[in-house]
Amino acid sequence: MDPTAQLVSTLLLFSLWHLGLAASNHNCEEPLVFSLPVTAFDSSSELSGNHRSSFAKLNRRDGAGGWSPMDSSTEQWLQVDLGDRVEITGVATQGRYGSSDWITSYILMFSDTGRNWKQYREEDIVWIFPGNINADNVIQHKFLHSVKARFVRFVPVKWNFGGKIGLRVEVFGCSYKSDIADFDGRSSLLYRFNQKQMSTFKDVIFLKFKSMQGDGVLFHGEGQRGDYITLELQKGKLALHLNLGDAKLRFSNSHTSVTLGSLLDDQHWHSVLIERFNKQVNFTVDKHTQHFRTKGDSDDLDIDYELSFGGIPVPGKPGTFLKKNFHGCIENLYYNGVNIIDLAKRRKPQIYIVGNVTFACSEPQITPITFDSSNSSYLLLPGTPQLDGLSVSFQFRTWNKDGLLLSTELSGGSGSLLVYLHHGQLSLIIQKGTEKYMGINAGSNLYDGLWHSVNINARRHHITLTLDNDVASAVHATTVSQINSGNSYYFGGCPNNFTDLKCLNPITAFQGCMRLIFIDNQPKDLILVQQGSLGNFSDLRIDLCGIKDRCLPNYCEHGGKCSQSWTTFYCDCSETDYTGPTCHNSIYERSCEAYRHQGKTSGFFHIDSDASGSLGPLLVYCNITEDKIWTVVQHNNTGLTQIHGADPGKPYTLNFNYNSSVEQLEAMINSAEYCEQEAAYHCKKSRLLNTPNGMPFVWWVGRASEKHPYWGGSPPGVQQCACGLEESCLDLRYFCNCDADKEEWTNDTGFLSFKDHLPVNQIVVTDTSRPNSEAALKIGPLRCYGDRQFWNTASFNTEASYLHFPTFHMEFSVDISFFFKTNATSGVILENLGMKDFIRIEISSLTEITFTVDVGNGPVEVMVLSLEPLNDNRWHYLHAERNLKETSLQVDNIPKKILEAPSEGHFRLQLNNQLFVGGTASRQKGFVGCIRALHLNGQKLDLEERAKMTSGVKPGCPGHCSSYSSLCHNGGKCVEKNNGILCDCTNSPYEGPFCRKEVSAVFEAGTSITYHFQEPYPVTKNASSSSSAIYADTSIAKESIAFTFLTAYAPSLLFYINSSIHDYLAVILSKNGSLQVRYRMIDRSLIFTIDSGNFANQELHHVKINRDGRELTIQIDQVLKVKHNFSLETDFRAIKSLTLGKVTDSQGLDPEVSKANSFGFVGCMSSVQYNHIAPLKAALRHPSIAPVTVLGSLVESNCRSSAEVDVNTATTIYSSSDPFGKTDEREPLTNAVKSDSAVIGGVIAVVIFIIFCIVAIMSRFLYQHKQTHRSSQTKEKEYPEYLDSSFKTDVDLQNTVTECKREYFI
Repeated sequence: MDPTAQLVSTLLLFSLWHLGLAASNHNCEEPLVFSLPVTAFDSSSELSGNHRSSFAKLNRRDGAGGWSPMDSSTEQWLQVDLGDRVEITGVATQGRYGSSDWITSYILMFSDTGRNWKQYREEDIVWIFPGNINADNVIQHKFLHSVKARFVRFVPVKWNFGGKIGLRVEVFGCSYKSDIADFDGRSSLLYRFNQKQMSTFKDVIFLKFKSMQGDGVLFHGEGQRGDYITLELQKGKLALHLNLGDAKLRFSNSHTSVTLGSLLDDQHWHSVLIERFNKQVNFTVDKHTQHFRTKGDSDDLDIDYELSFGGIPVPGKPGTFLKKNFHGCIENLYYNGVNIIDLAKRRKPQIYIVGNVTFACSEPQITPITFDSSNSSYLLLPGTPQLDGLSVSFQFRTWNKDGLLLSTELSGGSGSLLVYLHHGQLSLIIQKGTEKYMGINAGSNLYDGLWHSVNINARRHHITLTLDNDVASAVHATTVSQINSGNSYYFGGCPNNFTDLKCLNPITAFQGCMRLIFIDNQPKDLILVQQGSLGNFSDLRIDLCGIKDRCLPNYCEHGGKCSQSWTTFYCDCSETDYTGPTCHNSIYERSCEAYRHQGKTSGFFHIDSDASGSLGPLLVYCNITEDKIWTVVQHNNTGLTQIHGADPGKPYTLNFNYNSSVEQLEAMINSAEYCEQEAAYHCKKSRLLNTPNGMPFVWWVGRASEKHPYWGGSPPGVQQCACGLEESCLDLRYFCNCDADKEEWTNDTGFLSFKDHLPVNQIVVTDTSRPNSEAALKIGPLRCYGDRQFWNTASFNTEASYLHFPTFHMEFSVDISFFFKTNATSGVILENLGMKDFIRIEISSLTEITFTVDVGNGPVEVMVLSLEPLNDNRWHYLHAERNLKETSLQVDNIPKKILEAPSEGHFRLQLNNQLFVGGTASRQKGFVGCIRALHLNGQKLDLEERAKMTSGVKPGCPGHCSSYSSLCHNGGKCVEKNNGILCDCTNSPYEGPFCRKEVSAVFEAGTSITYHFQEPYPVTKNASSSSSAIYADTSIAKESIAFTFLTAYAPSLLFYINSSIHDYLAVILSKNGSLQVRYRMIDRSLIFTIDSGNFANQELHHVKINRDGRELTIQIDQVLKVKHNFSLETDFRAIKSLTLGKVTDSQGLDPEVSKANSFGFVGCMSSVQYNHIAPLKAALRHPSIAPVTVLGSLVESNCRSSAEVDVNTATTIYSSSDPFGKTDEREPLTNAVKSDSAVIGGVIAVVIFIIFCIVAIMSRFLYQHKQTHRSSQTKEKEYPEYLDSSFKTDVDLQNTVTECKREYFI
């Protein structure tokens, strides 16, 4: 038969087998207990002969009407032997007939042998079934997934409060047929093909297995070209190795390995399904599936001769295997529809048996036990005392790093022998009293969940500790006293009420599993312990190992690393960009708007558009300006790119990489109000779009890999450039300048702004191959502004109003965040219900807000108590989160309230109704107020759009400034916007988005700024006089003066106000560097001198002068220096002008003020304010419209930088609007990024600049030397007589350097 046809037929048979199995399951509800003999029943105990387990059949009234144990406790059980392995689909229970005895909840356990039980689980938890409410009603449960087993155990959890445990049962199911093969670790089955090679593009392999061994090959196949497929157990996990390429090629990288599952060496059945179609593979172990794609180029798996199951035999060497063989049982083994075990049982020639393979599963009679409690679990076993020596061995597995394994008191007063785990290492000590006189250690990381064997042998003075049967690494020690065995051996812990020295525990109790306990070389039957006839115990589960891998699946999100203990798991988020107990929350904000809201200024930031969603953070530049917040994403081709020799047959393609995923950029663009990219095409005899009717010669590819034949400045669907829409092209016959096909350079430049097409990922050029044809293009960075969600708001007007959204599915992790404001005292903000589960957030009182979650274990309520009322009509931020580790709630900056989640119980949040926002489906009081920026698990809910179509709810919400006016600093005024706030800095000496950017300038000798008080002048276009900071004021009773200065020269005049009646206020630096504030009002002069230091020390100093009526205060550098009360009410009257620096009209100046004014002020001054006037800001920003006169040189600078940076250090400064710098594009080919001439020109320019500065400085010195006999007063400068020559020279030198610097930046 053709191999492909054979494969199709086998896949069809496999599908029919599955269909038949499903059909049998559909009718698999037969009662299995009612016909069983009395010997099929067993129990932990019986109350009397009339309460035997054999009376526990459903609806029977034999004996006392059912089973009841000796005493009612959770350690009792009822067991049913169904005679053979069957498929079980459900159970039913009754109480004991005519009594008050029934169980209200129970768990189920299953076994193939009556040993090594496995608990029934749903949702990956031990499922607790609801029981009865009386003695006679039948409560039936159907399983979500059927169970194949022979034995069933009912274990009561709770029972009727007024009675005892009473039980009658039925089990529903049907017969189960399977093919089983038993491998002894030295055997295998070989499935040989009909032809030399089997080449498949699709494979389906199914099997079930059980084993006590953590390692072993389940199947293997390989080809001579290097293809192979291997499935093997490795440390209790399944590893699938697959290679579809030619592994013999030197640089082949086609090997693929995937690991799945955990704790698979538990002697329970595990199912495996491998489905491959070409390179796509689905690998399923039990309920966990991993989808992956194989490496390499090939789609086919080429296997030569045979497939081996159970091991990899070496050809020509019978009984020799390449790897450790599988030891255990395999059931229902299908390879592409072929039943391998059935062929082997029927001795078909396709199957060759190596070694001893039997067709019934041999079950080792091993009894594991589980230590559950960290403080009360222990097992006491007797030993033979006074033996010469000691011999103890056992196996254990755990996730805990610490725990007591064994404690025994040695005979003859030799002390106590202790074996325990400490930081994952095995320690053995002999301790007498409080003194430890012998200790040895072995192993490391023994808390890995694997079985580890411990063997302790002692004879006389010698003791040996062997770990994992590794005799070569056994640890030996010698003791002072002879070691003799004791009579009591405590495993796992000590009794709580134990006071003598027979059991010592220097560490915590052990939590984990043990098995194969031997004392004095004799095995201990732990079933006898369970029956009470051997030893003693507490808080043990006997005959099952309850270990659970809490890291499978991995609930640590975003690549967090999972680790675990016996009761919980931990997430290491250190190598992620997320935080929280499950690495759920992003450490970055969602947008530049959010960073601005925190008071951040322009700079590079990471943004995470979907917060806790699957998208990672994106590095952007946030350009935070006064009116807009731009988000800028740069790409890899930032410069101007020259293009030659491109034609339709050989197009030039330029690709753009934004160092981000398509999904990240999409999320950022979709969240923005507007986005753009500048597109510039410079051309000389190179056509662009070939308008009006031709096929375009240039096109670009955007987000969805679509080709776009329009250019910047034009909307989509219109094959034009910006000049075509504006009818301003060089040749009006064309819709693009370049389409005129001129011999001279021209360009088409504009912004691409249709968001659904952005970003530009590729540009294709096809018309630069003709003679004299050239082109150059540049695509700017992606720029967006506006956050559609940060200010997305809805107003809820009544308690009955609400918005509803589709059910939000958040089974394992949910985080909810939003802003709210209200004047109501209570109300439900958000609610989503399921059949039983629900979540709810509500304001429960003036100061209390609660987050309530129920996942099936009962409601969990987290409440935050605010010290201030929440109904203050101000915005409050709320973040609620529920995950598998904890439930938490935080409001504003109040400490987060956290409740830890239980380690066991339901953990899936299952909701199926609509999500209500602002109201409730349960008819409770709704929310009245505003909700803003609502996010659930990073997804944004558009409140405004939904509010537009919902009565009782309005989009938007006024009153942002009531909450956020504090963002506006230094006298800035908060202005309401529909989507946020704006800081109006008109009346502030500062500027910037938050009025925090200082306005500073460097004053040189003779520099003067004079502000004239007269009629109002607007400081900005279309600004009203009421909003202006510059207006006349003829008589004032108060001053508020503030400024910052830096200088190295004294005396200096800093600040001067005069009036038409000769009153004045002056702030000067005296010759010794002290600061004076001099007042003259109504013919009275007052001088206040602050001589606490030299203020001409090239450091920044902050001056604040406040006068309110009679009271005057002066602060220097935030320290109060002067507090004075005038004797009479004093007002400044008829104020004429305010001067910074040199006063040009010096007539009538006070002599001391005149001395300081001789040179004015040399240095840096910033943030100057007089009441609501900002004279320095007016001079720098509005010199043409403000009543300001500027004389001399005034250069805008940064005083803080001047204080921190050496004046001779040149720094390149980029504009905040373009962090990536700009290139002059008037001559595109000259300024191309890769142009060598540009680099050479830059070097030449720097050399010329340095030479020019040296010549200028030398010339200045020579000029000074020649002019020493002349007068010190020149046309440009005025030097007072008392200044020495060195001071003058320093000033001139500084001016020269300043000129050089100015030329450099020009």
